[in-house]
Amino acid sequence: MLTTADFKRGAQILIDGEPFAVADFTVHSPSARGASTLVKAKVRHMISGAVFEKTFKAGDKFDEPDIEQREAQYLYESGGEYHFLDQETYEQFALPTEKMEDIVPYLAENAILKSIVFNGEVVGVELPQFLEFDVVETEPGSRGDTATGKTLKNATLNTGAVIKVPTYLENGERILVDTTTGEFVKRVR
Repeated sequence: MLTTADFKRGAQILIDGEPFAVADFTVHSPSARGASTLVKAKVRHMISGAVFEKTFKAGDKFDEPDIEQREAQYLYESGGEYHFLDQETYEQFALPTEKMEDIVPYLAENAILKSIVFNGEVVGVELPQFLEFDVVETEPGSRGDTATGKTLKNATLNTGAVIKVPTYLENGERILVDTTTGEFVKRVR
């Protein structure tokens, strides 16, 4: 069992028999004596993808959902669905666009991800936290820009995502990106 003290981003809990992942949370300690501490959390329903704000008392207990993660390979998009191949069972499955909105900017053909299986049904996929991408388009750096990386410019990745990168990067370079924040991490040589 988990309690509110175990909350962290990505923690998985059951609320009324439904699987949720903690997206963000804050702890509020009231100033009145005898009042209990509250934990306000944004939770994402792991099946529908809907985000809810919930308030819990400090110390509330939650069961963990029966979640299994398996490797899956992204194949293609067709008719508003994204198709994958389970790397263990070699069965194909598809997920609707609504469940893929956060992932699509970083989804490259043949990418290996983790499928999330709840009660025997694939309910979503997760990208690795760090992935490599090619910079396909960016403005040239201006004269006088330093290589310290403090000045940023837009860059388009090979998946179509646009992120901020240091001005010293050029077209054709390979970079490492944090897919949870969409931020440049480092140049890959």
